[in-house]
Amino acid sequence: MRTIGTGIAAVGMILALSAQAQAPAAPNNIRGKVVEVTADRVVIKPKHGARIPIKLTADWAVVVMRPVDVATIQPGSFIGTTEVEKPDGTGRSLEVHVFPPGVKIGEGHYPWDLKPGSMMTNGTVGQVIEGPKGRMLEVAYPGATRHVLVPPNVPVVATAPGARSMLTPGVAVFILPAKTPDGTLAASRVLIGVNGAPPPM
Repeated sequence: MRTIGTGIAAVGMILALSAQAQAPAAPNNIRGKVVEVTADRVVIKPKHGARIPIKLTADWAVVVMRPVDVATIQPGSFIGTTEVEKPDGTGRSLEVHVFPPGVKIGEGHYPWDLKPGSMMTNGTVGQVIEGPKGRMLEVAYPGATRHVLVPPNVPVVATAPGARSMLTPGVAVFILPAKTPDGTLAASRVLIGVNGAPPPM
């Protein structure tokens, strides 16, 4: 039986893949809408460019990104956040995804591709300071600590397991695929939003 923890671990695994080797280049994430799906293949139309076919592994699963209140983020929470650096060296969050207690995957601060210059920061929240411009989070990961501002309008989500039947034409998705030896793309997890909303990362 699938559990919420399983769903969280699934998305954590996706994010962890992007952190491997702390590569200087941002990962080649795929964002777009489903135009075709079968038992072992999905075709995505990104905002720009040609359609992208992706092979689905035998154990592929859907992970749903569900909005949660920013108050969910407390000292001790483990989060991931796409952010951009401000002139003072702190970060400004573009989205936050909250992991369940005990799940710590993809820790670090590394390039991301949501927008030019964006970074992904995964770590444990320390101090949380609420101010007029949002919440300032102290986020610690091995070897460093970042301070990241989460403005009031930034999407905050947690993940839950979804059914394969939820993946239909027109659904917005986020996929971090792997390249197979023959050069094609494959994925074991497909992230979707709620009620058609695209996953924020």
